[in-house]
Amino acid sequence: MATINIARNKDKDLDIVMYLNKLNRHGLIAGATGTGKTITLKVLAEQLSNNGIPVFMADIKGDLTSISQPGVLDDNINSRLKEYGFKNYQTASFPCHLWDVFGVNGTAIRSTVSEMGPMLLSRMMGLNEVQEGVLNIVFKIADEKQYLLLDLKDLQAMLADVGNHAQEYTTLYGNITKASIGTIQRELLVLENQGGANFFGEPAIDLNDFIQIDSSGKGIVNVLYAKELFNSPKLYATFLIWLVSELFENMPEVGDLDKPKLVFFFDEAHLLFNDASDEFLEQIEKLVRLIRSKGIGIFFITQNPIDLPDNVLGQLGNKIQHALRAFTPKDQKAVKAMAETFRVNDGIDVEKDVIELKTGEALISILNEDGEPTPVERAMVRVPQSLITQVNLAILPSLKMMNPFDVKYTQVVDRESAYEILQNKVIGEQQLKQQEEQAKIDAKAEKELAKQQAKELKEAEKAKKATVSYQMGKMLKQTAMRKVTNTVFKNSGSIVRGLLKNLIK
Repeated sequence: MATINIARNKDKDLDIVMYLNKLNRHGLIAGATGTGKTITLKVLAEQLSNNGIPVFMADIKGDLTSISQPGVLDDNINSRLKEYGFKNYQTASFPCHLWDVFGVNGTAIRSTVSEMGPMLLSRMMGLNEVQEGVLNIVFKIADEKQYLLLDLKDLQAMLADVGNHAQEYTTLYGNITKASIGTIQRELLVLENQGGANFFGEPAIDLNDFIQIDSSGKGIVNVLYAKELFNSPKLYATFLIWLVSELFENMPEVGDLDKPKLVFFFDEAHLLFNDASDEFLEQIEKLVRLIRSKGIGIFFITQNPIDLPDNVLGQLGNKIQHALRAFTPKDQKAVKAMAETFRVNDGIDVEKDVIELKTGEALISILNEDGEPTPVERAMVRVPQSLITQVNLAILPSLKMMNPFDVKYTQVVDRESAYEILQNKVIGEQQLKQQEEQAKIDAKAEKELAKQQAKELKEAEKAKKATVSYQMGKMLKQTAMRKVTNTVFKNSGSIVRGLLKNLIK
């Protein structure tokens, strides 16, 4: 069976090796700050790369990216090589693809909001159970309406739409309060300020791009440059577990292979479990248990094994424990609990030795050929072949450009999704509302016009009647006058004739 050499017990002239076909049973690297966890992680990554196994690890301090540069021999390294009998040591660099959630110091890694899902988004934003329930409803509505949730503005648009129609949706899906919608919207703004706007969108990462081998047969070491991301610990931890969950969802079943397809190192793993709900912990435990069938190995790196839930810790077959501190009763209790996780070796007092370990020394138990934990051994971890110190920041741009996938992920794609659809819907509703308001105005104007016309017609008829009445009165008066005149003339004629008659006589 193929193995990797990770450490050496000089007193027993014993090399500590790990079996490649057991690395999908996962592992643990633990120890107090400054005890050698980072060096151990680097040695494992180098050994895996040499055996054609790709690696993914997050660089939160800036000292893992230097795996891309060959080591430098100095007196300290030469002394350790000689003291512990490390043979055939050569400095070397390793093929490195540099990634960065923000796309600044490495190739951009993006996810869509839909791929992240409501559970992990709720974890990122620190939502309570009620708010997470509302977010689930929002996702369900988007799914039923076939609205794509790609970036944060899509989710903001959906939240606004659901809030505006809360009464309608509450009847169908359950209580949706404006307070919950408002809280989620505010937390999304915080997430955006933490860099979420850069992370959510397209093109989303193709996880197969992490599983690459170079032309010499070495596995690519994928380094997530995470110094800035780690300033938001919850975002950092949730992002990494999202990557693991995506690997589980998208990688095919392969069973137990001769060597893993990818080994994933989860540094500062305790952040994942802080204030985690029972449901979230259950999902993590299930994920760790089942992902081994996809040929994926996971190593959790933390200060103390008790930082991890028992259900997760129990699935980590390969354990490397660096020194712990026991200054308080609480520390001593933690040391005792840690000691109980190792298979007993009569020659080693784990509780005592773990406090006395030198920097770089560790208590190690690995899975043997039969998949059983070996008795714990005390050993010194190998010296990394690559540069131990932090890499010069000036080379980051060139490392970024050396990633062959940089061109693929540089240009952001913003296709039609929920935001655009809802914007058009809002515009349409506004136009409809304007049309309705204009129709009301027009109808009112028509009504006023008709009323005015009716009034004018009435007044015209009244005026007409008055005119007719006046004309008739005038005619009647004229007729009367004529009658009077005629009568006068008639009578006058009679008088004249009478006078004339009298004169003739």
